[in-house]
Amino acid sequence: MSGKTETPRVAVMRSYLGRARGLGAAGTGVEHWWAQRVGTVALLPLTAWFVFTVLHLAPMDRAAALNFLHAPWNATLLVAFILVTFHHMQLGLQVVIEDYLQAGTRTMAMLVMRGTIGLVGLACLLAALRLAI
Repeated sequence: MSGKTETPRVAVMRSYLGRARGLGAAGTGVEHWWAQRVGTVALLPLTAWFVFTVLHLAPMDRAAALNFLHAPWNATLLVAFILVTFHHMQLGLQVVIEDYLQAGTRTMAMLVMRGTIGLVGLACLLAALRLAI
C-alpha cells in the first residue's frame, strides 16, 4: 500500500431517454407550440374586428375611412392584428418547412421565408401607421 486512498467510482446508470426527457427535439418545442396557440386565441377577436372594420369601411369615402383609422383604439387594433398575423404565419410556415423539406434546402427556405414575412409585415405595419398618423 502506498498510503493513497482511492476514491470509489460511482457509475451513473441513465438511459438516453432519461437524459432527453422534457427537452423536445431542440429544447424549444413547447414554447413554439404555446406561441402558436396563444397567437390563434389572439387572432380570433382581432380577425372578427378586422372583418367588421373592412365591411364597415367599404361604403365610406376616403376621408371618413381615414377618420375611423385615426382613432387610437382602431389604430392599436390594426397594428396588433398585423403583428400577430405575421408572427403566427411565420410560426406555421416554420413547422411546414421543418416537416417537409430536406435538410439541405431547409436552412435556405427558412431564411427566405423569414425575410419575406419580415419585409411584407414591415410594409403592412408602416402603411397602417401612416394611415393612423
